[in-house]
Amino acid sequence: MATDIRYLTVREWEAILGEQVRRARIARDLDQVGLAELANVSVGALSNLERGKGSSLRTLISVLRPLQRTDWIESLAPPVGVSPMQLLLSKQKSPRPRLRASRKREPKPAR
Repeated sequence: MATDIRYLTVREWEAILGEQVRRARIARDLDQVGLAELANVSVGALSNLERGKGSSLRTLISVLRPLQRTDWIESLAPPVGVSPMQLLLSKQKSPRPRLRASRKREPKPAR
């Protein structure tokens, strides 16, 4: 039975992504040292990424480029289209905020 990806934890996603990076590296016949040099990252950073032990987006992008897998990044951030109507509505002035009516104060009785 397949796991529903909507319920994976961040750690599980890190492990899956790290495993995919490791497989892509091996498929290109690279060792960690070679890929780290091509990506201009430390071997430790690459190792952490592959083991799912946390990594920065910068490291991920740097590693995916020499693996020729930037399509992964593109699938994470597809172009967002905006309809002409949404553009028009966003340019319209926002309505003026409602003002509260002032309360009339009754004069204080004289002493």
